[in-house]
Amino acid sequence: MDDALVQWGDRLFFPRNRIVHVGPPPRLTASVRQRAAQIRRRIEATVARRAPQVMVKVTGGGRGMGSIAAHFRYISKAGRLAFEDDRGVVQEGQEALHDLARQWRLGGSIISETSHRREAFNLMLSMPRGTDPQAVLQAAREFARIELKDHRYVMVLHDHQRNPHVHLSVRAESMRGVRLNPRKVDLHRWRETFAERLRGLGIEAEATRQATRMESRRSVHLRQIEASKGGRLNAAPAIRKTGDAYKLSRNDAMLGWAHIAAALNASGQAEDYQLAQHIRSFVLDSKYSKEQGRQRQRGGPTQRELIEADQPRSMDRTGPEITR
Repeated sequence: MDDALVQWGDRLFFPRNRIVHVGPPPRLTASVRQRAAQIRRRIEATVARRAPQVMVKVTGGGRGMGSIAAHFRYISKAGRLAFEDDRGVVQEGQEALHDLARQWRLGGSIISETSHRREAFNLMLSMPRGTDPQAVLQAAREFARIELKDHRYVMVLHDHQRNPHVHLSVRAESMRGVRLNPRKVDLHRWRETFAERLRGLGIEAEATRQATRMESRRSVHLRQIEASKGGRLNAAPAIRKTGDAYKLSRNDAMLGWAHIAAALNASGQAEDYQLAQHIRSFVLDSKYSKEQGRQRQRGGPTQRELIEADQPRSMDRTGPEITR
């Protein structure tokens, strides 16, 4: 069972690249057992407790000091909300905003009013409704110290809306002259760091990938939402993912869950069988599984049925006899 947890759990929770070739199972050593225990904790949090998922999102960025300063005004409500910089200094007011913009303009390479390249990145770190806003702010503060070291940044807590979240604007060029260039792998690491900081504060949080959760929600930039509201877009931005890459990643996740559930079912332990049932419910409740159900109603086999036909009885309604 530990073999299966490490082999398939790594594929679900810690993918190193898009194409994963399954090799022979790892040898059972102390490190493998520790890794299996870590993955099991992630599985229990994701499928049994349905732990809240963190969100770390790049919402845009400023091409020049004009747009950067405008974003400062937007996130701080023109200085009415307190904002905190990378030194830990907390300020508010329009005069403090002007000073902040001047420091960014002249600190390091001079940022002109307009620029052909992105001089800052705007991030949003969010948790679901009901999370302590001050814990979200503290976790964001610790996140920034770890992931944005040597960069100038400013953050503002928004706790007046449905989900407590922190807007964080970071200068693209570090104090050492190294430019920030967030990629997909960076975003996943950022989510992991943010979730870890929240757990350190006693807040249950997870950073499970959308593909692993078999979700289909597409990330929508704030500027797209505002443009849609203002009538500057002909249609609202799409909120659901489609396409071959989307189907491939969700089918791959379903396959991983099937192998893990089969291994848990085969252990003969009551707690393992119960966790396998949580996995089954989690898979069947997922957005992708429900899409496949609608596909069945239209006729023809679904991707889920094609996978299950070739797999052990991992998603069956009945399980092995439990040793008590």
